[in-house]
Amino acid sequence: MSPLFPALGSASSRPALRFGGQILGYGELRGAAGALARRLTGHRRVAVWATPEPETAVAVVAALLAGVPAVPVNPRIGARELAHIVGDSAPTLVLAPRGTVLPDALAALDRLDVDARPPGDTGDTGDAPGEEPDDEERAALIVYTSGTTGPPKGVVLSRRAIARTLDALADAWAWTDRDVVVHGLPLFHVHGLVLGVLGPLRRGGTVHHLGRFSPEGVADALAGDGTVLFGVPTMYHRLAEAAGGDPRLAAALAGARLLVSGSAPLPLPDHERILAATGRRVIERYGMTETMMNTSVRADMPPATGTVGVPLPGVEVRLVDDAGEPLTADDGETVGEIQVRGPNLFTEYLNRPDATAEAFDGDWFRTGDMATRDAAGCYRIVGRKSTDLIKSGGYKIGAGEIENALLGHPGVAEAAVTAAPDPDLGERVVAWIVPRDAASPPSAQELTDHVAGQLAAHKRPREVRFLTALPRNDMGKILKRELV
Repeated sequence: MSPLFPALGSASSRPALRFGGQILGYGELRGAAGALARRLTGHRRVAVWATPEPETAVAVVAALLAGVPAVPVNPRIGARELAHIVGDSAPTLVLAPRGTVLPDALAALDRLDVDARPPGDTGDTGDAPGEEPDDEERAALIVYTSGTTGPPKGVVLSRRAIARTLDALADAWAWTDRDVVVHGLPLFHVHGLVLGVLGPLRRGGTVHHLGRFSPEGVADALAGDGTVLFGVPTMYHRLAEAAGGDPRLAAALAGARLLVSGSAPLPLPDHERILAATGRRVIERYGMTETMMNTSVRADMPPATGTVGVPLPGVEVRLVDDAGEPLTADDGETVGEIQVRGPNLFTEYLNRPDATAEAFDGDWFRTGDMATRDAAGCYRIVGRKSTDLIKSGGYKIGAGEIENALLGHPGVAEAAVTAAPDPDLGERVVAWIVPRDAASPPSAQELTDHVAGQLAAHKRPREVRFLTALPRNDMGKILKRELV
């Protein structure tokens, strides 16, 4: 297998990492990660305290160079969940920035402090890293799921899955060493760590991490040398809110080569506001921890707003019905569960052979996500089978379509749609609304009529509940299981 990071072995003078005012060139990253990699020899697994700092990137690159699986850990994790992850993955070492105070479950492990500069750094590039493992099936990362249906599961990602995913995205996005990827995503998930850090490094380009997301930070980075922006819907919502009244931000977004959103569907009103303010379209991609990336709107294809595009090179995607039979309809209306197979798939759930077996239909991975497919082969995500598919009065209704309609109402700031048991319909549509003006919210009848005026009558909410905020996780996804 070719090296994951060819630029580390070259004489590239390009910046590799930029976190705030701290910049590491490829030579400096090679020295820091190479020195740390040599100290990881013999370890079975290492935990990485994944703060939004260059030390996290150095630690993960070092582990990959050493062939030691890394377990990224959310710095905001609760004690109970952390104890489960440490007990399940059994790391023999924890890597953290110098001076970091670790919680008890990690403090009990042996520790190595991570420096984002090579030892004795005076601008030298350091020794070249040692030979990388050539076994593409070797575990590279163990990323834990959010644990919404039980204890978090450790998803084992191989070097093959990482490399093939990043190379497929390079094809879809025309991603090269000239790109500077700007983002402020957490570094303990696939989106922020694999796509946002390992992706630019594999291309030989630059990571510009904002530390903490803000519209002002995005404007500064894209007005500088940033070419690509990665974000999640909550970030693009803030950008959409700000861009209309901020010419500098609008110009910076307009100047980016690509604006990419993922981790959840981006509501159509935010698509429309960004397009109106900047003349640029946000493209969406679709993936999950177990599959890495599956589909994307390509840089060279016609606009496909509201969809997550077409399958990536080497990835096969299909829709199946409730009986697991493939659906052939390309009408943009027929809803089925997404199943995926290809070199992007994970190896297994750590210590969970039962869960691994249950997740597959033959060699197809059951994603649990529901979608439609149009005549152009583009997929539109309806939502999770467990939380976003509503079976009401004999109809299958996708929550996302109703949420987009609600977000188009001027009095709605945020919206989520769930199902509730109904003795007549089976399930009824429930809308959860955060109004723009809490003192003068739109009435439930007004919102119901608004949806009925845009969609089929059976999709209208039968119940409307008002909140001050929607529950969200660290990636900004709405936690619908908490809406009861």
